[in-house]
Amino acid sequence: MPADGGHHDPHPHEPLAGRAFRLGIGGPVGSGKTALVAALCRALGAAVELAVVTNDIYTTEDADFLRAAGVLDRERIVAVQTGCCPHTAIRDDITANLDAVDGLERRFPGLRLVIIESGGDNLTAVFSRGLVDRQIFVVDVAGGDKVPRKGGPGVTTADLLVINKTDLAPLVGADLDVMTTDAHRVRKGLPVISQSLVDTPDAPAVAGWVREQLAAVAAPA
Repeated sequence: MPADGGHHDPHPHEPLAGRAFRLGIGGPVGSGKTALVAALCRALGAAVELAVVTNDIYTTEDADFLRAAGVLDRERIVAVQTGCCPHTAIRDDITANLDAVDGLERRFPGLRLVIIESGGDNLTAVFSRGLVDRQIFVVDVAGGDKVPRKGGPGVTTADLLVINKTDLAPLVGADLDVMTTDAHRVRKGLPVISQSLVDTPDAPAVAGWVREQLAAVAAPA
């Protein structure tokens, strides 16, 4: 697995046997994390037993959005209010998120996948490997085509980087070729997916990547 980009992770990775696979989705404010979570629920929910944990500092806005969208049964969506910088609850003190995941697993014994959405943060926000098994980092073209080359552990070390809202590139003057070239360069072989949820509302490429992760952990050693 990728390193944590220089951030000390105090939590050991928990063995996967006997629990749901945990997928972290992080990225800056407004990059489209919640919309991607909704898209994955629509794409995967019919075939995969899944649930969602959202993180907001003071509100339950992201969870409320997902419930209102009807992408899962309301009971399968749990909100964590971090009350602090979002990266603290996903990397430093992960207790609240672990409690939320444990509660979902008790209520839904057949749970196979839990998606944990981070509150919006900057390019340094990465999940502890004690909390998630894989992590997706989402950036969007509205931030400018310079974002991938700025690096940061979210961009460089996440298991998958998603360049989101590609339909907006002409409107904001972002060069998608520059963004993708820089992303591949700084990630040194780790995968990059560019997408527009306007054009592909069910995020087929990202959903396919998630299915691959689930299949890999289900395969015999």
